[in-house]
Amino acid sequence: MRDNRPPYWRQRQAVEALGAARGTPAPLITAPGRPTRPDRFFTVHLGFTAPDLLSAREFAVGYAEALSLLRAELALGASALSPADAWQQAERLFCGAGGPDGDRCVDVAGHPGFHHAPGPGGLGWGGGD
Repeated sequence: MRDNRPPYWRQRQAVEALGAARGTPAPLITAPGRPTRPDRFFTVHLGFTAPDLLSAREFAVGYAEALSLLRAELALGASALSPADAWQQAERLFCGAGGPDGDRCVDVAGHPGFHHAPGPGGLGWGGGD
């Protein structure tokens, strides 16, 4: 009767549940019991000061490009700039025009000339100068 204490039974039940009692260990990592949710889109807001809108655009483009070098999953084309007190007036920072092979232009918004795909030596398309 000494071995019928609750801790012994809990331990035995755990061993049986893991399958070690039958000689075939159960896998420690299994597929999730429920389907996983798809990734969602989130936005990070970075506050900074600038003397005017033109300077603010240059700073914002620099910050976005620097962050995209550090984190490859950053959606550079989704970057926008707005005054701190009027976030609903956001303006795009990058062109984002669609090109061949599903590429998107990574030049600044309103740029003249050809559109350019990301990466060094990226494909150029469209009407140039």
